[in-house]
Amino acid sequence: MTELLRFATAGSVDDGKSTLIGRLLYDSKAIFEDQLEAVERSSEAMGAEYVNLALLTDGLRAEREQGITIDVAYRYFATPRRKFIIADTPGHIQYTRNMVTGASTADLALVLVDARKGLVEQSRRHAFLASLLRIPHLVLCINKMDLVDWSQDRFEEIKAEFRAFATKLDIPDLAFVPVSALMGDNVVTRSDNTPWYEGASLLHHLEQVHIASDRNLIDVRFPVQYVIRPHSDEFHDYRGYAGTVAGGVMKPGDEVVVLPSGFTSTIAAIETMDGQLAEVTTDQSVTVRLTDEIDVSRGDMICRPGNQPHVGQDVDAMICWMDETRSLGVRDKLVIKHTTRTAKALVKNVQYRLDINTLHRDEAAGALALNEIGRVQFRTTQPLFFDEYRRNRTTGSFILIDEAANTTVGAGMILGPTAPA
Repeated sequence: MTELLRFATAGSVDDGKSTLIGRLLYDSKAIFEDQLEAVERSSEAMGAEYVNLALLTDGLRAEREQGITIDVAYRYFATPRRKFIIADTPGHIQYTRNMVTGASTADLALVLVDARKGLVEQSRRHAFLASLLRIPHLVLCINKMDLVDWSQDRFEEIKAEFRAFATKLDIPDLAFVPVSALMGDNVVTRSDNTPWYEGASLLHHLEQVHIASDRNLIDVRFPVQYVIRPHSDEFHDYRGYAGTVAGGVMKPGDEVVVLPSGFTSTIAAIETMDGQLAEVTTDQSVTVRLTDEIDVSRGDMICRPGNQPHVGQDVDAMICWMDETRSLGVRDKLVIKHTTRTAKALVKNVQYRLDINTLHRDEAAGALALNEIGRVQFRTTQPLFFDEYRRNRTTGSFILIDEAANTTVGAGMILGPTAPA
């Protein structure tokens, strides 16, 4: 099975992000002839001297006309080594929520910097957001190297400045690639213009970066999404629990416990449409059957008896607030959706608001407005089964819903249970 890498791209306006993605798609032969013809026609109509590959990703008419990216655009391509899903996220500060959405499932973040401008506020903000979202791999693409005469000194200067900033963040794997997205240098193939650069091309790095060990294969977590009970005489005693594995490795014969009841059983079989499986791991969607008839419902969690998540109603989390119509403040009531479990939640405390440019904590802030990030404590009406976000990005995250409007208004990353007062 070909491995899938999800990566999110980010960068300041006009750093060449859309051009870089267009170049990746074009040079890896991942676009159709009619797409290329449409881009050629649009480029000509805009008076461009060359084929504007940025138009391959800027799909919205508003984006094409303004020359900016305003929404998250997903693109898919594949090489013989790997499949890729690109989340092209916008660079403006007013679209912080879009970046958080697009990067939340990424294995790797690709931050673009203009070699002429160097690091700007948005470069630091995007690196911080990648760190906050626990994206394990980050590539800093120093673009437009052709406009600084392929200067090794300029490349090393930006690299040193970013490394110094990254020491404040939690980025386990950091790589630097000098590129010219417009010309294609070091994007898919190594360039003769950078004989001093000894690393791989961007695509080669994306193909080779090791992501298998990023998944949590220790803590078995299986949130039950649906209980399958066929209404027919032939299958009258069949009962299966469908869902997506959120962590660990599961096999028939494993002893498990079901939360919140605490009843234990053994896995009798793990099934898919193609038949039974001997083993499943993170992100696989399956149906689990148990040897005992115990009461299991949607929102319950199957895990190992000796390795259970936190169970509680008090949660401490970092929140990215996404609602334009209201802010998030103390005593606000919302709906929290965590894995397959839904409950009502009350905001107990807004501990601080984080300035994502300076990393300063504003402890006087009593609320979070649109696109702001802060540390918030909640009390839920029923217990959640959660891990810290740094340990498991699935069981450690949730969304907040406005019950009246039924809209998603926030995204949360769990830091842990709230400490007793």
